[in-house]
Amino acid sequence: MLYLDNAATTPARPEVLEAMMPYLTRWYGNPSSHHTVGEAAADALADARARVARVLGLRNGDVVFTSGGTEANNLAVKGIALAAAQRRSDRHVHVVTTPIEHESVLESVDYLERVHGYAATRVPVDEHARVSTDAVAAALRDDTALVSIGYANNEVGTVQDAAALAAVAREARVPLHLDAVQAAGWLPLSADELGYDAISLAGHKLGAPKGTGVLGVRSRIPLEPLLHGGGQERGRRSGTEDVAGAVGFATALELAEAERVEASARVSAIRDRFIAQVCERVPWARLTGDPEHRLAGTASFTFEGTSGEAVLLELERRGVVSSSGSACAAGSDEPSHVLVAMGIAPAVAQTAVRFTFPRWLNAPLDAVADAVEASVTAVR
Repeated sequence: MLYLDNAATTPARPEVLEAMMPYLTRWYGNPSSHHTVGEAAADALADARARVARVLGLRNGDVVFTSGGTEANNLAVKGIALAAAQRRSDRHVHVVTTPIEHESVLESVDYLERVHGYAATRVPVDEHARVSTDAVAAALRDDTALVSIGYANNEVGTVQDAAALAAVAREARVPLHLDAVQAAGWLPLSADELGYDAISLAGHKLGAPKGTGVLGVRSRIPLEPLLHGGGQERGRRSGTEDVAGAVGFATALELAEAERVEASARVSAIRDRFIAQVCERVPWARLTGDPEHRLAGTASFTFEGTSGEAVLLELERRGVVSSSGSACAAGSDEPSHVLVAMGIAPAVAQTAVRFTFPRWLNAPLDAVADAVEASVTAVR
């Protein structure tokens, strides 16, 4: 079985599990405890924080460990907006995002509108899922508290010009939050290079276990916590820290960053060959996402006249595991909100199939292209 759904999750790397094991067995203490076992855990947590901060180009204190990308996105969007509202006499703020974001961003923005009465602008994207910096600039207002945009889209792989978006936000003195859950390991993450104020990452996209993640947020950005209690993570995320998870996350992030340039170039070449083969063999295949600005490991198509779910079943029967889009929307009868926002008709959007490759992929995907042709033909 060939697993090509790595945007949904990846297996834990052996190096990561090895690094985590001492903090699940011998040094399992609570890092807030003042004894030998607790202090060993606290030292490991501090070291993991410093390692993550080095990759991101942030200060150690800017790193908040979370339970994953969804929590990191919720904390960024709600936390920054709520903190900004407290500094305004009318308690109302404005948030800018796009309609193609991950559900954790979109639903956080919906919550701010519904419960707190905040305003939001969802800047449209083009047919390739790219957002215009000019359109983002035009959406900014005097009361804008946050711009939250995905660095790379989880369904079609389109990459945004993060540095240009950060420049627009910085000119207006508005914080930029990047959802970089899909980008990590494929694209640069340095805050100095990109200019963001907050960034979300998830460990299970990098070879760390599920339930691990990070919000990197510059200390000068006020952040209202969503979890209250013991004041861990400098008061920004209470709860006993998952020390082993933090160590595993840091290890996975360092490994992915070390391999990033080589893996991206190698997998991009394999991806381009695969896209060309699928489009040649299946005349009604349509590539979705930006043909140039896209993640190395993502190839996504619509196959008009088919059912995406039926194609997936045929592919799995032939030994290929892939997906129809975001794993967070699996089982929904609704067409992809990303594809619809790109101008794709809902009926066509329901024919989508996404292939997402691992970083260690070396062989051409000729056999997969054969399986795609056979599966689409069988369904159509």
